[in-house]
Amino acid sequence: MTPDVAPNSVLFNSVLQAYHLFWPQSRQFLSFRYVLHASVSPSTPLPPTLTTGKSGCYHPPMVRAERSPIHDQPEEAAKAVSTWSGQAREQAVQRMFTAIAGVYDLNNTLLSFGLHHHWKRLTASYVPTVRNGRALDIGAGTADLALLIEPKMGEQGHVIASDLNHAMLAEGLRKVTGRGLRDRITCLQANAEQLGFPDETFHAVTTGFCMRNVGNLTQAFTEIRRVLRPGGRFVCLEFSRPAYGWLRGLYDWYSFRLLPWIGTKVARDRTGVYEYLPASIRTFPDQERLATLLREAGFRQVEYRNLTGGIVAIHIATK
Repeated sequence: MTPDVAPNSVLFNSVLQAYHLFWPQSRQFLSFRYVLHASVSPSTPLPPTLTTGKSGCYHPPMVRAERSPIHDQPEEAAKAVSTWSGQAREQAVQRMFTAIAGVYDLNNTLLSFGLHHHWKRLTASYVPTVRNGRALDIGAGTADLALLIEPKMGEQGHVIASDLNHAMLAEGLRKVTGRGLRDRITCLQANAEQLGFPDETFHAVTTGFCMRNVGNLTQAFTEIRRVLRPGGRFVCLEFSRPAYGWLRGLYDWYSFRLLPWIGTKVARDRTGVYEYLPASIRTFPDQERLATLLREAGFRQVEYRNLTGGIVAIHIATK
């Protein structure tokens, strides 16, 4: 059954194209599962009518989340979010990222001194070139990484840029559209812990600066492995633990004092997101622990590469 959507919707056409690319044997398009807020069950199928916002990103109807303490005491509450798990963490994180979506790229460049572009290019270099490949970028945000891996999927390849946050995806879609790649990159709003794709769909799965924000890291890794094809590669770029003691001290000072001040001023943010970000880095597993979690999820050939003294690390794992 074809969903009831206006036929002139450009986005709907791109969604249908992705549907035919990834599920040619199935007509169960509406079996996609997207967990957006606590009131939506992981097993809830999409309704018969797809909805598109002004941005054009494909997303199911939103359910308003309940008020979060982040609004009342932004700095301390945002730090506390880094210790939360499950849907409470997801709701709080999504509210924060919605607030800064429009200046996310600018702040990334300012706060990393432009290094995030180099880190993402290196991450994409670990994605194998595949003829007519299929790739999934989780937590795609403004689509930087999805755009970098798109050429590696071959002439008839396709990339799904997925993110739980609609505002971030809207920014990504603008980039994709500006480069004339809407037929090769599809923006879909989805949850890393409840990927609605069939088993063994993708040749590669990537993620950049996303895994710190998921509610259940183990569940996310299990889902990623499930949707990878045998021999498929997972490449994860994430902030980590600096390898040198002197660098840790300097990095902590920058992260907890200077970064929140700069980020908040530029974004004019009142949600406390730039307090949350360094706190989430500190509570995230370090390089060795993350590698162990990947092995426990069933991945093999797990390795990592430190970048910029271990401030960030790329983990590479094979199904």
